[in-house]
Amino acid sequence: MTGIKILATGKAVPKNEITNDDLAKIVETSDEWIKQRTGMSVRHYVNDEECHTQLAEQAAAKAIEKSGIDKSKIGAVIVCTVSADYFSPSTACLIQGRLGLEKEIIAFDLNAACSGFVFGLETIRALMMARGTQYGLVIGAEVLSKKMDMTDRGTCVLFGDGAAAAVVELSDTPYTSVIGVDGDEDMINVKSPNGFIHMDGQGTYKFAVATVPKLIEQVVTKAGLTYDDIDHYVLHQANLRIIESIARKVKQPMDKFVVNIEKYGNTSAASVGLALDDAFEAGSIKPGDKVLICAFGAGRTWGAVIVEM
Repeated sequence: MTGIKILATGKAVPKNEITNDDLAKIVETSDEWIKQRTGMSVRHYVNDEECHTQLAEQAAAKAIEKSGIDKSKIGAVIVCTVSADYFSPSTACLIQGRLGLEKEIIAFDLNAACSGFVFGLETIRALMMARGTQYGLVIGAEVLSKKMDMTDRGTCVLFGDGAAAAVVELSDTPYTSVIGVDGDEDMINVKSPNGFIHMDGQGTYKFAVATVPKLIEQVVTKAGLTYDDIDHYVLHQANLRIIESIARKVKQPMDKFVVNIEKYGNTSAASVGLALDDAFEAGSIKPGDKVLICAFGAGRTWGAVIVEM
């Protein structure tokens, strides 16, 4: 078996909703300015009682419950993140303990920024194949509100907190991937002395609209499919204008693209997982559908996978 199947997803977002108008009270911006440029209306921030590990745990527990599998059969846990509570221990190890998973498993955190969930799917597939494990757990979790410079109006309005998880099964279901990295230190980074995220918005936009259509073409061609064969496109929710531009370039209708950026903002490694879970809950993604998942982020990183549900 060389493919993976996503059995179920789960999500967790903080209760604290931050609207564009809320941000306008802190930084020079407006609801109209943010919506026109990003498509975002609301994002969620943790409060003093909430943390990264808690969100990851809640999302994972929901995914396992919905999958219907015995959690003792999970043989690998990967948490994709750039904002874990600790440098060590990893969030993945904490999840193993909190959920009472088996001890003889692999569990670690993975940093591929906003591409994290896609890198996580690719990595857990390889681990499951190598170890003969039937089930794995991929979690994308971020608490980015604590890494915002609220004077940086071009960046601070973009990001939110949240977590999403997927229970995956090793199977003979067709699976295709294209992954890449082109080392870049400046486009998006958290290397400033105070640890705040900074993003070159124009640079990111140009990179995404130039790279993602080529990436989609590569993975669709590699799978021996056409664009029309794909039932749903689940892209990283970085900017609505980016998604619309990509849809035009690949000549696919917007109703095939899952969009929920207005509800969560950019949640980095949690982004595509949240979009998947929303689509599952809405019933738009169904068993047997071919889904193309694609993300890009700091590093620069990018990746796309085609999975059959």
